Amino acid sequence: MLAWRLLLRYFSASVHEPSRHLDQLAKQRLMSTETEDLQSAIDTARAQLDAQTVEMVHWHFGEATGSPFWLQKKAELNFDPLTEIKSFDDLKKFPLFEDDWLRGGPVRRWIPQGLADKPAYVFETGGTTGVPKTRVVMEDHWIDYERFSDTLPDQYFPKGSNWLMLGPSGPRRLRLAVEHLCQHRGGICFCIDLDPRWVIKLIKKGWMEHLEEYKKHCIDQAITVLTSGHDIKCMFTTPKLLEALGEALEERGTSIAEIGITGIFSGGTEFTPQWTRYAVEELLGGPPEEGGVYMTPTYGNTLMGLACSKPITAADGYKISYYAPQPRAVTEVVDMDDHTQLVGYGETGRVKLYTLTREFFVPGFLERDEGEREAPFARYPWDGVSGVRPYRSLEGGTTVGVY
Repeated sequence: MLAWRLLLRYFSASVHEPSRHLDQLAKQRLMSTETEDLQSAIDTARAQLDAQTVEMVHWHFGEATGSPFWLQKKAELNFDPLTEIKSFDDLKKFPLFEDDWLRGGPVRRWIPQGLADKPAYVFETGGTTGVPKTRVVMEDHWIDYERFSDTLPDQYFPKGSNWLMLGPSGPRRLRLAVEHLCQHRGGICFCIDLDPRWVIKLIKKGWMEHLEEYKKHCIDQAITVLTSGHDIKCMFTTPKLLEALGEALEERGTSIAEIGITGIFSGGTEFTPQWTRYAVEELLGGPPEEGGVYMTPTYGNTLMGLACSKPITAADGYKISYYAPQPRAVTEVVDMDDHTQLVGYGETGRVKLYTLTREFFVPGFLERDEGEREAPFARYPWDGVSGVRPYRSLEGGTTVGVY
């Protein structure tokens, strides 16, 4: 009997061992293939970025197409951009872009001669005190948000749905960009009045009671629109305003989900894993797969455009990683003391951005933010940044406002 059991065990092992070995080989081959595919995508994206860089440098520094600003700067450089910029890495030959260049006029010095016949918008960017910094835009805000639209799941952002823009209004790109996003997806956009410059004044004067009343005024506008039968399913808002909206609706015995919102895209410096967990669990009715409202964080500004986030999940600790819209814009996480050097993956550095479109050229600008460098992945085969927060050296002097 013992001999029979031993024989049976031998044949059983002989039958199953090759199967387990084949499974391991299959997994190894799959992982190898995925790694090769990702590396191929990374290489392709890098080649596209190098080509975009050279094309945009020739556009912005060409006598027939360049802007008065960059054509004048060209004479001040100690190199010739038209012959010496052959790849993205060569942009490090430029001095850092200074955002104070954007303060004051004449604003037409930024318009490329190759686009001089196009209607132009002027948007305020960065800072809510003093002389506004401005950027001239023709169609970049349309292009950026149409590309962003391609990343939105139709299940939560249904085509044809109406939107609410609950954020800064006035001379800001965001207001028109969100409206275009809504129209691009076949809807009508409802907006509220919100002046962030007034919010900053209230904070700096310490008039917190007035600040709360102004915030209540903005939320009252939003609730009036949302409860007026306009079938609004999607919205943009900032984290602070989303929280205020959720609390105000709860006081009225309802919620963001119950009034019909299914998808939210949001942006601002208040996004943290802790706040995102609170938003998902308390404000939005749980994860979307369990019937809650879908929310996607974004990171961007008037200079760069809009960086999308890797899908956030509880399994990943609600970590938020942003990826710029390459090759039109790039973010790097660079050494705090040497902006020409990248930090390692997972390491902390300052955010440096580049803009490479026909309308606007930024060959490297140090943002007021820091974060951790994130590795490429299948959807975005280039570097990203996570944990975005105010740059430590500027943190004490940064007023967050409605964001």
